[in-house]
Amino acid sequence: MPEIEKLNRYIIQGISGVYDAYLEIKITSYARWTTSVTCCDSTREYLLLYRNRFVLLIFGLFVLLIGLSVQAQDKYTSARQTMVHAIEADAHFTSFFINKTALEPKVMEAMGKVPRHEFVPRKERHNAYENRPLPIGHGQTISQPYIVALMTDLLKPERQQKVLEVGTGSGYQAAILAELVDEVFTIEIIKPLGNQARQHLQQLNYDNVNVRVGDGYYGWEEHGPFDGIVVTAAASHIPPPLIQQLKPGGRMVIPVGSRFMIQQLVLVEKDAAGKVTTRQILPVRFVPLTGKH
Repeated sequence: MPEIEKLNRYIIQGISGVYDAYLEIKITSYARWTTSVTCCDSTREYLLLYRNRFVLLIFGLFVLLIGLSVQAQDKYTSARQTMVHAIEADAHFTSFFINKTALEPKVMEAMGKVPRHEFVPRKERHNAYENRPLPIGHGQTISQPYIVALMTDLLKPERQQKVLEVGTGSGYQAAILAELVDEVFTIEIIKPLGNQARQHLQQLNYDNVNVRVGDGYYGWEEHGPFDGIVVTAAASHIPPPLIQQLKPGGRMVIPVGSRFMIQQLVLVEKDAAGKVTTRQILPVRFVPLTGKH
């Protein structure tokens, strides 16, 4: 909670300043008094009494501020757990499509850890942990948490892997991946979104995420091949450059279809010999993949 921590720091600094000013006034006042009174020990005891009272006051306020901060954090922690339960329910409900009744525990752990409220506009924070897409500006959305979790699960991420994301958006999907793999490369075609996502990811210490502004259709060849590729916008076809940049044994998850027709979430697999197979997972709805292709 960066805002609360900053507020706490400012208030504590303010209280310390007030105490210093008050003590200075007391010392000045008693310095004048001690010119005619020789009982310096009484003066020191008097000042010590006031100092102790102020220390107790500062301590009490500090504990109160910590309590408020924890309370706010608990609010989001609880909301995240509610979101995780909704994802679990959706996984069970769609088990016919995904051939399993639950997603991998490590994926669910990442979903329960990453602060989704940090990746949505301030006016949408009260909706951050609802299991639905939310607008993030520029005609784009942050995907439904269940879909984020499912696409991540389909990649079968491992710690030593390198993954490419096409369509950074707010940076939320990249943050989820960063919890599970060694390195994430993510491309966003809308410059303000890309820059904002880079800033948010840096502030949250996701140092293993590399953000680039550009056309993701062509991938990021200089950092390929990738163990996994996830595309967060619907393409009319699977981009050949992305297939080329997928490692043998790698997986790609991409929504395929036009804006006004049924889109299908597609799993692309490349075997050790380089043979590519595809499988439709379930119907979805995504914003279109844009660019000059």
